[in-house]
Amino acid sequence: MSALVTGAGTGIGAAIARMLAKRGHAVAVTDLELDSARQVAADIDDAVALPLDVTDRGSIEATCREAVERLGPLEVWVSNAGVSSMAPFADIPEAEIDATLAVNTKGVMLCGQVAARQLLAQDAGGAIVNVASMAGKRGAVPYLAHYVASKFAVVGLTQAMAYELGPHGIRVNSVCPGYVATSMQERELEWEASLRRTSVEAVRDLYLADTPLKRLETLEDVAHAVAFLAGADAEFITGEALSVNGGAHMD
Repeated sequence: MSALVTGAGTGIGAAIARMLAKRGHAVAVTDLELDSARQVAADIDDAVALPLDVTDRGSIEATCREAVERLGPLEVWVSNAGVSSMAPFADIPEAEIDATLAVNTKGVMLCGQVAARQLLAQDAGGAIVNVASMAGKRGAVPYLAHYVASKFAVVGLTQAMAYELGPHGIRVNSVCPGYVATSMQERELEWEASLRRTSVEAVRDLYLADTPLKRLETLEDVAHAVAFLAGADAEFITGEALSVNGGAHMD
């Protein structure tokens, strides 16, 4: 049985692909940047690298077909691809709003539809995991209003998908990472430091102060949570938004 991970050429997606491979899945490593996907797939015994634009239904359908043809029936789909940018709410350019919603929200919906159709056709159940964010559960996040909106939508969409697909044995959950040490976060640290007119180190200290476990989240922290939700130990869990954030932003 196979697993497909979007945005798997770097960061969290790459870690998820590797973790699912360790759990016995043949993995389709997909990314808009095919060369990045190939580099990740080269380190996995049973994997293929495929191009995927999550904003293009035709691209998603073609990639799903090829993954199934090459790796066997689909068992797990992970919608991980995402983008971010930062600006004060009143100043967010419309183009950035459109781009964020296109990838983070529409992309998850389109991928979910293609994954659901494949799993329904196979009639053997399966699991879909959507990567949201702690910003999808609490909106008190500076300079990320458009990102917050996109990730709140993912959490709600996950619940709707779970409700409709549950009777077919298809479980749908989301994970909500916190301050993950990735290249995306490094960019966000620089952006936020500039907007706050302070240093990157000072912003990183704010992140740590907001995290009771007192460390930044690792890629593997997220990958373990996704693998759990995709596996048999979570066979009676659906519609959930699992916080994986070291306790950050607790109310």
